[in-house]
Amino acid sequence: MTDIENPLTPSSAEHSPAGRGPLSGTVIGLDIGGTKTRGVRFVDGRAVADESAGSSNVQNVSREEAAFNLADLFARIGGGSVSQVYAGAGGIDTDDDAAALAALIEPHVPGARITVVHDSRLLLAAGRASTGVAVIAGTGSAAWGRNAKGEEARAGGWGYLLGDEGSGYWLGREAVRYSLRRMNQGLPVDQLTAALLDSCGVEDPNRLISLFHSPDTGRRFWAQQARPVVEAAAAGHLGSQELLDQAGSDLAALAAQALGKLGIDGPVILGGGLGMNVVPLQDAFRKHLAAAGITAVRVLDQEPVFGVLQLVSEQE
Repeated sequence: MTDIENPLTPSSAEHSPAGRGPLSGTVIGLDIGGTKTRGVRFVDGRAVADESAGSSNVQNVSREEAAFNLADLFARIGGGSVSQVYAGAGGIDTDDDAAALAALIEPHVPGARITVVHDSRLLLAAGRASTGVAVIAGTGSAAWGRNAKGEEARAGGWGYLLGDEGSGYWLGREAVRYSLRRMNQGLPVDQLTAALLDSCGVEDPNRLISLFHSPDTGRRFWAQQARPVVEAAAAGHLGSQELLDQAGSDLAALAAQALGKLGIDGPVILGGGLGMNVVPLQDAFRKHLAAAGITAVRVLDQEPVFGVLQLVSEQE
C-alpha cells in the first residue's frame, strides 16, 4: 500500500478522540475506474453523499481532464474539512503513481490524510475479506491479494496494450477481430458482427479497421463494445459465448497466479462492471477455477468504494 500524507495532517489522535472509533469524523472514499470516478462521503461511518463523475485515472484521460473530473466530483460530495481520503485506482503500481494522484486530490481536501492504492484492494475489502484475492473485470482487468502474513501479490493489470484479458476492452477488441476474420474468410455478417456494426455506427466490417485506430475512439469506447458480445451470447450466438468463456478462463488464471504467489486457496472475489453483472462470465470464472481446485469463489455484492470503511479501520 502506498500512503501519501500531507505533512500538515493532524495526528490520528486528533481525528479519533478517546472513546470514538477510527471511522469517526469525515472520510471520503474514491473508486477511480477507466470510465468513471465514484465518490462517497462518510460521516462517522455513514454515507451522506454518493456521486459519480468522469474518469480521473491519468492512464485513461489527460491530467487536465482528470483534474476537471475530480473538481466536478468534489463540488457535489463536498471537500473542505475531511480527516481522510482513501482512493483506489487502476494503474497504481509505484509510489510515484500514488503521489501523482494524491497531488490532484489534495487541493480539494487540504490537511486530509490521503491514501492511494490499486483499486483491486477496495474490491477485496468490499467483499468483507481481509485476506484472499480480488479480481477486477471492468474496463480493464487485474488481480490483487493478501495473505495472513500481510504479503501481497498482483497478477495482470498491465493495461490494455499489454494485457487486460477478460476485460470490457478485451471483449470489444476480440469482437472486432472476430468480425474481421469472418470478413477475410468471405463469410456473411452474422449476429455478433451485425450488433457490433450497429453499436459502432458503421455499415461494413472493413470500416472497423480505421475506426479502431482512429483518435476519436479509445479504450473506453471499445470497452463499451463488450455489450454486443454479452447480448449476442444471451441470444444464443456460439462465437460470443466462446468469447465470454475465454474471458472467464483468463480471469481465473489471474486469480490462480495471485493465489499461488500467496500460498492460499481463497477466497476469490470477482468484481468490476462485467464481473458483477454478466452471469455467463461469472459461471465461466467459477468453472475454470473449480478445474484448478479453487472453490471458495464469490461475486462482489456491493460497490468497491464501500470497502473504504474497512480499509480505514485497518489503518488505525
